[in-house]
Amino acid sequence: MDLRKLKKLIDLVEASGISELELTEDGEKVRISRNFTASGPAQQYANYAPMQYAAAPQAPSSVPTEVAAPVIEEGHAVKSPMVGTFYRSPSPDSKSFVEVGDTVAVGDTLCIIEAMKLLNEIESDKAGVVKKIVVDNGQAVEYGEPLFIIA
Repeated sequence: MDLRKLKKLIDLVEASGISELELTEDGEKVRISRNFTASGPAQQYANYAPMQYAAAPQAPSSVPTEVAAPVIEEGHAVKSPMVGTFYRSPSPDSKSFVEVGDTVAVGDTLCIIEAMKLLNEIESDKAGVVKKIVVDNGQAVEYGEPLFIIA
């Protein structure tokens, strides 16, 4: 299935308000799930480790704990257009497409996302300097997840 068709399907799922779409075409199967905003529950899929049981439940602590919000640098976030595996270079022994501090132009290849055994080049949609690479090489990414910060 081609990348343009996948993008159209993703846009249709977002616009329609449905939470999930599954499509089988020519032996290829595609499943698109949509996360809800604050008005509804967010669905997250993950591989879970086997459950471990505690000996006894513990009483909640009376001291409130603060959870620090992730710090996002200012600039333009280049987001993942699909679910897949993030790669910084075209092959394991090749040089990375970009490094922090590199200047990029619109259309420059920033990384590759492998989805359904297809390697998709992700291009910069903004010219500027790469301020941060948010994702680690080989890490799974979700649709809309920030990959790079460009300023």
